[in-house]
Amino acid sequence: MGSHAFALAVFVLTTPAVAYASSAPSHDLPDSKLTPGMTDPAVTQANIQTTICVSGYTATVRPPTSYTNRLKSDQLNDPKYRYKDRVLADYEEDHLVPLELGGNPRDPKNLWPELYAGVNGARVKDQLEDRLKRLVCSGVVSLQE
Repeated sequence: MGSHAFALAVFVLTTPAVAYASSAPSHDLPDSKLTPGMTDPAVTQANIQTTICVSGYTATVRPPTSYTNRLKSDQLNDPKYRYKDRVLADYEEDHLVPLELGGNPRDPKNLWPELYAGVNGARVKDQLEDRLKRLVCSGVVSLQE
């Protein structure tokens, strides 16, 4: 394992959002069959300094709330997703591969209703995403890693 991969592994293993993944209650993590995650082909390692590493980048690609709220409602009410709590305000329609790490902005395979509450809730994941972006943009970790 290279030093960058080792640093990432140590980081991930010491981060609460990942440390509790194995015992996560229902919907702390998305169903990998319904939300496998998708990347944005417009973001590459070669152009991160002009895309994801630019302050405000995510605002330029983030889909409108009219799109994400409609998708969130559809997913919460779709029996395949098996949500018991269907209160839209309890969830953030979140990107599995974060926009700030080159996630696809609009592909439903990259979006899922993530609870705000809980050990692995949306706000915890947001902190992890910010830390990973700093590592990628500083060159400590590659976008692929």
